[in-house]
Amino acid sequence: MTEELLINVNTAESRVAVLEDGVLTEIFIERQHKLGIVGNIYLGTVVRVLPGMQAAFVDIGQARTAFLHINDMQPHKAAKPPSDSHAQTNTTQLVTTAQPLSIEQRLYEGQRLMVQVIKDPLGTKGARLTTDISLPSRYLVYLPFGASVGISQRIDGDERARLKTILGELLHQVGLGGGLIARTAAENIPPAKLEQDIYYLLQLWRTVQARYQHTAAQVNKRNALIYQDLSLPLRALRDLISDDTKRLTVDHAQVFAEMRQFAKEFVPAIYPAIQHYDGKQPLFDMYRVEDDLKDALDRRVNLPSGGYLIIDQTEAMTTIDVNTGSFVGGHSLEDTVYKTNLEAAHAIARQLRLRNLGGIIILDFIDMAEQAHRDEVLASLQTQLARDHAKTNISNVSAIGLIEMTRKRTRESLQQQLCEPCPTCHGKGVIKSRETVCLEIFREIMRCARAYQAPKKFSVLAHPSVIELLQSAEADTLAELEYLLGRAINLQPDNRYSPAQYAILLD
Repeated sequence: MTEELLINVNTAESRVAVLEDGVLTEIFIERQHKLGIVGNIYLGTVVRVLPGMQAAFVDIGQARTAFLHINDMQPHKAAKPPSDSHAQTNTTQLVTTAQPLSIEQRLYEGQRLMVQVIKDPLGTKGARLTTDISLPSRYLVYLPFGASVGISQRIDGDERARLKTILGELLHQVGLGGGLIARTAAENIPPAKLEQDIYYLLQLWRTVQARYQHTAAQVNKRNALIYQDLSLPLRALRDLISDDTKRLTVDHAQVFAEMRQFAKEFVPAIYPAIQHYDGKQPLFDMYRVEDDLKDALDRRVNLPSGGYLIIDQTEAMTTIDVNTGSFVGGHSLEDTVYKTNLEAAHAIARQLRLRNLGGIIILDFIDMAEQAHRDEVLASLQTQLARDHAKTNISNVSAIGLIEMTRKRTRESLQQQLCEPCPTCHGKGVIKSRETVCLEIFREIMRCARAYQAPKKFSVLAHPSVIELLQSAEADTLAELEYLLGRAINLQPDNRYSPAQYAILLD
């Protein structure tokens, strides 16, 4: 399999498309007015402690206060409020204890502390925070408050043991406190490169500490950005490059130069693969990325055989329904269902990454009678998800063909990034039928006739399509109502009303 990254940059946004064997599998979008903040480190102020949730809200300078749960804090650190806040330059007095502490023992309102964003704001929820800071480089992640060496789960065998030994020795040699995690990219990397990464992370952490101490010394400072993660194109170089990556194409000259400089210093192996695109046709158009993005916003995903998926994203969960559609090519019904489900497993894995669907996901495969077929479909899905950068957990196939799974959510889905709720249905996906609206209008006229004394006539203001139905299919009912009330009912079409809206005026 070959992988290629396309990077489109303009003054308003940056986009990174990941193509595997020429097929779009992931898209990352960062707009200038709404930059992602995952990885950023802030000086924040606790504005509310919630003992019942074992969490706190922290002001980091964003539109919504951020959320800090006790599970995302360094263990066994108790905080004491300073006796005189104006006389103190330290934001927190920490006391190490051996016993687990509650949130109210660790935090107090008005306390200032260093926090890092681990999830972007999603919908009506603020960002999610941690006090367990982590700083990534190309091959490693440094945990200043950690105490061990970890290895990526995608690295196995003798390589795990080699990396663990090398990193333990380097930590001791450099005198770097804390812990390290070897990323997947660290596989088969020589010790000299890993040592270079460690020195970079050490210098970065010293810079973060110096900025934090300088900012915290300003007593009235409630929040401040201490460290900002790299821009999207440079993060792509740091985080998305693998052994399968054959080419990176960027359509912006300045960003191209920045990426070449970054690669030369940190990822020299990929340096020759970075290319500048200056063709007349837009880069994403040439690779049909724009068309794939439009398709990724549809509910329906067609499968090559004629089957299809229906994807519905809600606040609580995402559901994916598999249907055979026009596919009838199997030797039997079981064979047809099995082949459709196998094809769907591949498509689902791609759609999860492409649409960045997270949280709880319910997969409704077509019922299969044979256990072997259910096992093969599940195994196929797990194989396809092995390349997913986000962590996934999959359950077994239930008796009715459902698979429950979760996928880690750290940023908005593609739909949330590119779309907004419909002003007519307000996100429900449906509106009342014209017939229902007409009947509501009749009932409202009857209520008005009883509540108000002898209006001369009624005027109905509604969408033209509703007025048209009142004048045609509902004309007899309208005439009967006029006769019953002894009053005229005037109809006035108005495009300012949605099909579900109307107004009754009394004259």
